[in-house]
Amino acid sequence: MIGRATTKTARTIGTTLATALVFAIAPAASAQHSPGPCAFHREEDVTVRQHSRDQINCAVGKWDVPGGVAVALCIAKRESGLLPWAESGDGMNKGLFQQHVNYWNGNYDTYTRRAWDMPKRILSGRTNTVVSIRMAHDIGWGPWGGRDCG
Repeated sequence: MIGRATTKTARTIGTTLATALVFAIAPAASAQHSPGPCAFHREEDVTVRQHSRDQINCAVGKWDVPGGVAVALCIAKRESGLLPWAESGDGMNKGLFQQHVNYWNGNYDTYTRRAWDMPKRILSGRTNTVVSIRMAHDIGWGPWGGRDCG
């Protein structure tokens, strides 16, 4: 009788410790997940264009680009008027930096990270900005013909 009680108590203690361990480890595992760069929401009193400026400033603060934030803002203004839902007349270029739809999937895969959990939508202002700024950081503004902005 004493042996069974001891075994049952040991199992209960073991289960309790295992449960406690799971809860102790869970925050550490989730701490590895990050919402990614420039993950902030637009406040009610902030216009869409100002929010786009803020996201561009944030991204350029993380990845230097030729001409800095002034050129990045100039290109985004020229390309989309700082509106994340902008599309070219033929529908082939979309978003703040007018990414070409045929290259979007490859650019997204190259310039984002799975852990960032960023939407793959070309019309996501944050995603379009991060992809475009990282591209400009790597290869310059050539794809945008950035000469008139800097």
